[in-house]
Amino acid sequence: MEQSSLLQYAPIALMFLLAAGFVGTTMVATHLLGPKRKTSIKLESFECGIEAQGNARVPFNIKYFLVAILFVLFDVEVIFMYPWAVNFRELGVTGFVEMILFISTMLLGFFYIIKKGALRWE
Repeated sequence: MEQSSLLQYAPIALMFLLAAGFVGTTMVATHLLGPKRKTSIKLESFECGIEAQGNARVPFNIKYFLVAILFVLFDVEVIFMYPWAVNFRELGVTGFVEMILFISTMLLGFFYIIKKGALRWE
């Protein structure tokens, strides 16, 4: 890259340096200047007025996690389809074929998930 093109990124680099410096300075200042009165009430998990009951590390069914991950995966598919739909006319037949391949790949993965029973609840 030329020197002039690198110089165009200087304001962005300066902004990131200032932001990181502000965050670092704020964290250090609050740690050093903040009160250090630790009581048993302040060290509790929640200070909402409701007494804690049991252990917070209760295991739950992995199906909830799996469904959440699959939702995110297929939700990203929709995010990739939006720019394609906006530029549909400009992309022409090539863009259409590429989107058909993309949707086919995603459907293949979806049918694999169905076949494995990942969405089946007992």
